[in-house]
Amino acid sequence: MKPPRKRQAQGGMLWNLLTLEQLMTGSVAHLVYWMGLGVIALVGFGAIGGSVGVALREGDVMGWLLAVPVFVAGLLVVAALALLWRSFCEFYVVVVRIGEDLSALRRSAEAQAAAAPDNVPPLV
Repeated sequence: MKPPRKRQAQGGMLWNLLTLEQLMTGSVAHLVYWMGLGVIALVGFGAIGGSVGVALREGDVMGWLLAVPVFVAGLLVVAALALLWRSFCEFYVVVVRIGEDLSALRRSAEAQAAAAPDNVPPLV
């Protein structure tokens, strides 16, 4: 048994996407999140690798002592940026879902208004 198909609004799916009646941000937000997380990881671990490379090139104890705080700070910055990026993406998804819920409520209210008889006063 096939699941019921979603009812399309007038004009079809392409028209809904062009007029922003149907949003495609759900799948796009996931893709943007993973791409951003990859960029954060590349930049952060590049900086960490640079600090270790400088310490190896120096060869003395002072180089290693200076590279350790940069290494630890790099890890902390990568973790903080990953959390910040996650919160930004979650906020964006929440705002989009609120918009989708509001449009569903509007469609439901319009359907109820169309089905209600005209001579009955609305409940307050």
